[in-house]
Amino acid sequence: MSNSLAIAAVTATLRDLLSRAAQPIPGDPSSDTELADLTVTTKAPDKARAADDRNQLNLFLYHTAPNAAWRNKSLARPGEQGQPALALNLYYLVTAYGRGSDDILGHRLLGRAMSILHDQGVLLPSDMEAALAGNDLHLQVERVRLSPYNLTSEELSKLWTIFQTQYRLTVAYEVSVVLIDSARPVKAALPVLTRGFGDKGPDVQPHLTAPFPSLTALAPPHGQPAVRLGAGATPGEVLVVQGAQLAGSAVRVELAHRLLSAPYTLSPMAGASSTLLSVQLPTDPTGLPVGVYSLAVVVEQATRPDATTNTLPLAVAPRLLSLSPNPAPRDGTGKVTLTVTCSPQAWPEQRVSLLVGDLEVRADEHPLKTDTLTFSLPSAPVGEHLVRLRVDGVDSLLINYAVTPPAFDTTQKVTIT
Repeated sequence: MSNSLAIAAVTATLRDLLSRAAQPIPGDPSSDTELADLTVTTKAPDKARAADDRNQLNLFLYHTAPNAAWRNKSLARPGEQGQPALALNLYYLVTAYGRGSDDILGHRLLGRAMSILHDQGVLLPSDMEAALAGNDLHLQVERVRLSPYNLTSEELSKLWTIFQTQYRLTVAYEVSVVLIDSARPVKAALPVLTRGFGDKGPDVQPHLTAPFPSLTALAPPHGQPAVRLGAGATPGEVLVVQGAQLAGSAVRVELAHRLLSAPYTLSPMAGASSTLLSVQLPTDPTGLPVGVYSLAVVVEQATRPDATTNTLPLAVAPRLLSLSPNPAPRDGTGKVTLTVTCSPQAWPEQRVSLLVGDLEVRADEHPLKTDTLTFSLPSAPVGEHLVRLRVDGVDSLLINYAVTPPAFDTTQKVTIT
């Protein structure tokens, strides 16, 4: 592959080849000097012919196109990942001008030029290296090939109409392929020393169950949407974890939260199996925030490395322990200030609000961890209202799912007078 000078290197190489048309080629009369004043330019056709006093060949790159065979082919070593090289085909026009607008001289000049390019079906690395300083096109893995490219009369007509100049006898050539290196770094993985634990190779399992530990569902108690940590002497709720291949010499459950620097580890309760285990959430009102956790199970086995399952989201709801005053009288402006005690503590980084009936009210600022929050309700609605504490989008459990049919928790209620 080559650097970004590759396109210019091809143009410079073709220019140098065309300049050889100033000298007779094998088969021409040795005394022919009428073409010795040849000049080779690389300009757009409308700007190429500045004077009519000498013979001239003009080389113009009019089109580039992706090379279909190379555009998605990676040139990275086996085991490495990298952006494919930019693979291009280049399309050139070669136009001949005879001295004094003499078409015979122009045709003789074009004949020499086409003969030279015909003999250079593959551009030589030495020619490309010498044509332009700093290019490394001569080092690319693929040869750079030059071949005539047939343009229909309609295509020629459109091209010269775009150039807005009079048509001159022109031939087209295709150069393929030019590979330009990607500037993005290659990712190279380390070599593999062993295959599998103990270099035993892959394990084969003749059934459809996943051969590695995985989780399928989390089941809070009573079918409720979230679980709760313990509060005071009240133990945390029991969460049932369902999955496959969960048995091992040691198993632990990890709870990760955005506010925790490391996952919180729990041990399964007695009676765990390879498809089912239960964990009781801890009583930790200060160290564990409420909110959405990512739960994973780590399975340790003596004969292979530790395996970590996929993660599943777990909503941990706050407990609304008390609300005061209740009843809550409004002041002269209709405002009510409520104080809520909760568990676990609300962290400063958490968004906390109180839902009074269908009205959501943001908590007053709490710069430290606290279990006591205040809420100011302007124009508070008079009457009896069910309330929910919402922390980071997770509500306290207002509905008791342990009874049939489910019922509202009447302790989460306030009367505004």
